[in-house]
Amino acid sequence: MNDTPGHRPTRAALEAARGTRLPDLIADDLTVLLVGINPGLPSAVAGHHFATPGNRLWPALYRAGFTPRQLSATEEDRLLGFGIGITSIVRRPTARASELTAPEYAAGGRHLRRLVRARRPAWLALLGVTGYRAAFDAPDATVGHQSLTIGTTQVWVLPNPSALNAVTTIPRP
Repeated sequence: MNDTPGHRPTRAALEAARGTRLPDLIADDLTVLLVGINPGLPSAVAGHHFATPGNRLWPALYRAGFTPRQLSATEEDRLLGFGIGITSIVRRPTARASELTAPEYAAGGRHLRRLVRARRPAWLALLGVTGYRAAFDAPDATVGHQSLTIGTTQVWVLPNPSALNAVTTIPRP
């Protein structure tokens, strides 16, 4: 694994990453648990969540005031100190979310419900409405606050920060 900023993994390294799993970045009673659809292959190679070049999570967290400065994927462990954790609906890394199956999403939704009940974050923030719809059988869901709660945890769906899914733009400072 190479977490050097700007490092472009080889095709062989990307293919080898398909069999890896990124560990959850989680603790009890977080303010927010961020949930990606699944890790991209470059993130799996780097060994860090949201490490794909061009991913917009890190600038979005800073610009929204969640972090005092823009962090990088290699600094993801610092998020716990800000009450923020990271997990994924599906743990299997892929080049594109379209490689995932309906049963994987359904299993991921069940796993998230168990995880949230055990860890009790105040907010579950799913990064991508498509993943939320598939994992929680909510085909008409839109971005925003959801009526679903898991225990006392509120659920919010945000735009996907992946550069591959750049439907929503993040203004430059």
